[in-house]
Amino acid sequence: MTRLPSHPPDQRPRLVTRVPGPRSAALREREDAHLAPGIQGYAVMAGIAVDRAVGSAITDVDGNTFLDLIGGIGVNALGHGHPAVVEALQSQAARASVGSLTSEARVELVERAAAHAPAKKLHRLQLYSGGAEAVESALRLARCHTGKYEMVGFWGGFHGKTHGALSLMGSSFKEGLGPMVPGSHLVPYADCYRCPVKLSPERCDLACLDLARRQVKATSAGAVAAVIVEPMQGTAGNVIPPDAWLRGVADLAKELGALLIADEMITGFGRTGRYWGIEHSGVTPDIVTVGKAFGGGFPLSGLLTTDEISRAKPWSAPSGSSSSYGGNPLGAAAGAAALRAIDDESLVENSREVGAALLDALAPFVERYPFVGEVRGRGMFLAMELVRDKATREPLPLSTTRALFDLCVQRGLLAMTYAPRVRIQPALTLDAATARNAAALLQEVFDDALATGLWKRA
Repeated sequence: MTRLPSHPPDQRPRLVTRVPGPRSAALREREDAHLAPGIQGYAVMAGIAVDRAVGSAITDVDGNTFLDLIGGIGVNALGHGHPAVVEALQSQAARASVGSLTSEARVELVERAAAHAPAKKLHRLQLYSGGAEAVESALRLARCHTGKYEMVGFWGGFHGKTHGALSLMGSSFKEGLGPMVPGSHLVPYADCYRCPVKLSPERCDLACLDLARRQVKATSAGAVAAVIVEPMQGTAGNVIPPDAWLRGVADLAKELGALLIADEMITGFGRTGRYWGIEHSGVTPDIVTVGKAFGGGFPLSGLLTTDEISRAKPWSAPSGSSSSYGGNPLGAAAGAAALRAIDDESLVENSREVGAALLDALAPFVERYPFVGEVRGRGMFLAMELVRDKATREPLPLSTTRALFDLCVQRGLLAMTYAPRVRIQPALTLDAATARNAAALLQEVFDDALATGLWKRA
């Protein structure tokens, strides 16, 4: 594997104080006096204050360096401080940063995005600053194009926290936030480790898809505008469905006369070892939502669609689908630099190769530990199932997984071990040596949990 110049090789943790250290604790205390609660859980639990970061390593204000397998929940695809993105932002900020006027940076961005679209016809790009904003726009566009209003999402789905996206969230997160948008339907996702119809993959014959079809036809008013699906579910636990299931979902959308929206916020731009997650199944969607890796760390999102669909009114009317921040010169420069880096450094290939090496390093955990039920992955999109019992697949309790997270932090590793479905999605620039170092740290933590009986505690 070729060493990538943007990612320092063989990165390792270095701890010089207790964690969190005194300077981190002091900054957190000052911030906690005014910052509203509700920020991402791992940031609260880790207790550190960042000073600088490069590649897959974060150094706090006390001088402690941690390996980062969280990557801003998929945002940090290019690694921290990627020089191409840094230079692009510095240069563009000195020239022009806001507004919707055409810029050289935006022209490069739309051209590069179109060149890598999942299909040639999906070349129309509209730009935003956050993932939920792009998803909401996709839902509006589907309504405008079809003249219908119902939406179909999936159990375990996560598309954002604004109201339309929230109505299609397939989890208990939305409890207490209703009522939801009328016409929102949720059907089973092919989560094979925790099968929604309790069958094994060998004998299920995609029964969950059949149930989804019957459920929609029984509950819909016959006005489904779109089916929105993550090609692989991120927030639910980096769930990888059978490719045939996604082809069945595409068929279901056609049966309903609905558009198919592929939410590629997490899976896009090489995360799964292909440029797009949907490519593994051979399905061509009607709309693709993008974000996270898209801006190289800068807040940037968007949607891709066809000429015909993009002309739908009133979405296509002047200001009908615009955003105050979307497509500004600064964001466009960051996005263009990110897409350029993905090409120049062959990051899709690196994701596939280093991701496979990391999966090989973690796969033996299933035999080594009684509390690891499964290890799975495609590219830099991996997961581990932490269970009390491999037969029943009962998840480890959150109190135990939180303790595992704390053990990781104390060893200099930031990993999403705070939930029983551990998501592993490091920078696409990660090198094999740093991947092995991170896997070794996870093994130390799990060895400790095994030796102390931590995994058996309630």
